[in-house]
Amino acid sequence: MAAADSVQRQMLPIPDQSYGGLITYDARDPDTTYPPIRDLRPPAGAPNVLVILLDDVGFGASSAFGGPCHTPNIEKLAAGGLKYNRFHTTALCSPTRQALLTGRNHHSVGMGGITEIATAAPGYNSILPNTCAPLARTLKLNGYSTAQFGKCHEVPVWQTSPMGPFDAWPTGGGGFEYFYGFIGGETNQWYPALYEGTTPVEPKKTPEQGYHLSEDLTIKAIQWIRQQKALMADKPFFTYFAPGATHAPHHVPKDWANKYKGQFDQGWDKLREEIFARQKQLGVIPADCQLTERHGDIPAWDTITAEMKPILARQMEVYAGFLEHTDHHIGRLIDALQELEILEDTLIYVIIGDNGASAEGSLQGCFNEMAPLTGFAHLETAEFLAERLDLLGGVEAYNHYAVGWAHAMNTPYQWTKQVASHFGGTRNGTIVHWPRGIQARGEIRSQFHHVIDVAPTILEAAGLPQPTFVNGVQQRPIEGVSMAYSFNDPQAAERRQTQYFEMAGNRGIYHKGWTAVTRHRTPWVTGQVQLAAFDDDVWELYDTSTDWTQAHDLAREHPQKLHELQRLWLIEATRYNVLPLDDRFAERANPEIAGRPQLIKGTRQLLFGGMGRLSESSIVNFKNKSHAITAEVVVPEAGAEGVIIAQGGLTGGWSLYARESKPKYCYNFYGVNRYTIAGTAAIPPGTHQVRMEFAYDGGGLAKGGTVSLYVDGQKVGEGRVEQTEPMVFSADETCDVGFEAGSPVTDDYPSVGGAFSGEVNWVEIAVDKDAEDLDHLISPEERLCLAMALQ
Repeated sequence: MAAADSVQRQMLPIPDQSYGGLITYDARDPDTTYPPIRDLRPPAGAPNVLVILLDDVGFGASSAFGGPCHTPNIEKLAAGGLKYNRFHTTALCSPTRQALLTGRNHHSVGMGGITEIATAAPGYNSILPNTCAPLARTLKLNGYSTAQFGKCHEVPVWQTSPMGPFDAWPTGGGGFEYFYGFIGGETNQWYPALYEGTTPVEPKKTPEQGYHLSEDLTIKAIQWIRQQKALMADKPFFTYFAPGATHAPHHVPKDWANKYKGQFDQGWDKLREEIFARQKQLGVIPADCQLTERHGDIPAWDTITAEMKPILARQMEVYAGFLEHTDHHIGRLIDALQELEILEDTLIYVIIGDNGASAEGSLQGCFNEMAPLTGFAHLETAEFLAERLDLLGGVEAYNHYAVGWAHAMNTPYQWTKQVASHFGGTRNGTIVHWPRGIQARGEIRSQFHHVIDVAPTILEAAGLPQPTFVNGVQQRPIEGVSMAYSFNDPQAAERRQTQYFEMAGNRGIYHKGWTAVTRHRTPWVTGQVQLAAFDDDVWELYDTSTDWTQAHDLAREHPQKLHELQRLWLIEATRYNVLPLDDRFAERANPEIAGRPQLIKGTRQLLFGGMGRLSESSIVNFKNKSHAITAEVVVPEAGAEGVIIAQGGLTGGWSLYARESKPKYCYNFYGVNRYTIAGTAAIPPGTHQVRMEFAYDGGGLAKGGTVSLYVDGQKVGEGRVEQTEPMVFSADETCDVGFEAGSPVTDDYPSVGGAFSGEVNWVEIAVDKDAEDLDHLISPEERLCLAMALQ
């Protein structure tokens, strides 16, 4: 641990000290003396810190914890450090990340769910209170260099546009001096929506040229660390590496997936038994614990049809390749530390998953995860999936594996991601490696800990106090407890004796070896789900001091103990902003019902050429409605080519573009069908208007419509779109004017990115009655009225 120093660090920024000595008239005067300027540094001996957080990796996935996915670099770190086999997360990504970066429970810092379903309630508003300064800011204000790479899913959804505000972004209020990564829950590994700081950037290579996000993030992290040590060798760094792997889409080069050919043909039931046996051999679970049963909602492998078995096996091969590929790049990062001769003095956390493995891919898995998530799982029949078997993991896919594999990846526990009641959703294997600070090598630690315990551990290792004031605001105490006491004492009594859990109504409480839990909803059941009242949920009771896996429910044998723990859960829930419980999903997706701000309101929106990387929340919603897209373009003498405006990508979206000077419109329905309407007349050189009118059929959601194309008010084309996507096109693709970032909606563009050959002056999106225009033109007066109305 770093030595304490004389600097008063409880108030941040550290107040400047005014000079109180003699002021002379002439600097040459012998009595002229001032103390030298000293750069801000943490206490002597403060280590570098590297926190690696993987995504959607269950306890039983990594070979370091007995899993089938080879992770030799994580194993190497474990051999040189410690494995924690009772470390816990919150069961969901945004909450875990906010808790990790603040040292507070997720409801305490406003992250009771993901940002996209934030409500006005304090525990669920996705807003980080200014009384809970993040760890990175505390470290930076104490003299650390700070950088984040990868996923940031803590920005309130109404603040994710290129205009911010950036208070919740990593380089805004997050405390990181450098950020390279993506904002949101997931991104396409081949076509990521990247930011450097707060500026959108595009990858320098295409997938065909070998691009993959995990490699890109690793290169950037290595470059930053090398530069930091080259220029500030005496200054420690805090690097947060959160690659977004292995969250869906499961994208990985084919040769990595092919390494697992045939290794999952036995199915998920047998795989669980194999993992369980290896876990006992490794000692990451006790020799006498029991493998929990597969829930009846998850099909047995023996009931799977012969047609589906090879499809499902390939899904798992792709996932395993993805995790091994991620481990490979972690190894490159660790090798860079070794080459810089700083590995011994770097405190490394590898948290193998921000929650349990994900069961959000449906019971049969999917080629495009947006289909089952939005109610269109029926599109992907066995025949459909079989035809695309060889494409899984590639640029054409947006795939996710079946629930059965997620359950197996959480061996030996019950349930999965989102289910905060059971260890399958919350227990994640964790490695701590710090040769200078930890004497033990290759040992296991079994003290109960939670992700909120990481921040106070880092502060203790750095010799830094928890700040009482940051930027003039009094801080709430960190709610985590340092894990440092256990580093060199395997028998140390655990210091976290109580921890509550809650996610979407799934609830649990740990207290002195006992757990009381209740599962309220099932993660793969989406849509209009009739849920039981909270008071009707059935609680279970486990003595985890003797029942490691929560296999034996003791609720009937010990009703008084269950009652005590239920009451304790309610006390903790009151303390940490968990109440009111909120199990709504569809309602919370509507900002008006949820009570959160909307970036775009009304039924008309004006965009301008060059605007891009606009998330779906940055665009007026015209799904399931009639609408019109009108653009003013300047066409060069050589003719019009490329994108006028596009939204979405390979797995769903639309594009209004020009091909051989003629207007075209393509609607991409989940990547299953592409409806293309072509104009018959060219857009002449000069300034002209191109318009697309979509007459929605009506009669409910996801219906079709008639598309009409116009040039300067004259109809030049008409056609049909038979079906539309009702909710969202993508979790990561964007809307762009004059080009298309990310993956392409259509392969009909003449060049990568589809940049328009001329200029796009402006685009107006109008919905419902505002889309009606008898002359199919927007006059300058009409556009002026719109501009004034939007001020």
